[in-house]
Amino acid sequence: MKLVTYSANNSGPQLGAVRNDRVINLHTASNGQLPKDMRSFLEMGDAGMDLAVATVASADDSVPLSSVKLHAPISDPNKVVAIGLNYIDHIKETNSPTPKIPIMFNKYTTSIIGPDDEIRWSPELTAKVDWEVELAVVIGKKCYQVAEEDAFNYVAGYTVCNDVSARDLQGERGDQWIRGKSIDTFCPLGPYIVTKDEVADPHSLALKTTVNGQVMQDSNTSALLFKIPYLIHYLSQAFTLLPGDVIITGTPPGVGMGMKPPVWLKDGDVVTVEVEGLGQLTNTCVEA
Repeated sequence: MKLVTYSANNSGPQLGAVRNDRVINLHTASNGQLPKDMRSFLEMGDAGMDLAVATVASADDSVPLSSVKLHAPISDPNKVVAIGLNYIDHIKETNSPTPKIPIMFNKYTTSIIGPDDEIRWSPELTAKVDWEVELAVVIGKKCYQVAEEDAFNYVAGYTVCNDVSARDLQGERGDQWIRGKSIDTFCPLGPYIVTKDEVADPHSLALKTTVNGQVMQDSNTSALLFKIPYLIHYLSQAFTLLPGDVIITGTPPGVGMGMKPPVWLKDGDVVTVEVEGLGQLTNTCVEA
């Protein structure tokens, strides 16, 4: 399934599923058995997924996908855990040492936006805004101290993330990564959560970033240094991952800071990040 959070006809955000370019309201179509929001749905675990599959199969009421506003598929996870320097060629372009263990940081949930929302920043705060296409993993079950071989059992699905980064705040000014990574609007997510049964191999997906139509990043998740099962295992040894939590797995080469000279996002730029099979996520930049 392609799970979405959407609004239509001036309604508030609703839980939906996309079938044949049409959106089914899962709360209505299930006669209220499924909730209206994504996190509550994911907290239902396998029972919720099974009911959603049955609901989509039998639903006869839907609206065109083109007629709705898509939001971030999940806007209120308990946490967004990000992995840095997880592609060898990106490590090389940033002149960084290869990490022996995953580099972790957080993006605060107030940074989450959805498709077609604006990436916004103040020029007084940052002058070096960068793009980063990433595969995002959405947790579907509470997990703690999970073994690598069991890790995929705790995955609900996958989505696309743009780990927007203020490079001057991230490092040059002596700030911590979180400040440069968690500016409001700096975590676009979407357009869908594609359930794991529809992704044959998350370690074989093409990734791409374009800025104003020009390709900047073009790689594949096969180049991930630390793979998804290890990341879930590693993180869950220390803290509990909850349904709806998002792990963004790192970006490949082609970021603006790695270019000679560096290239930064500017007012009016249109950024599209894409992961094969998971859709495209487009946002316009506003320096305000």
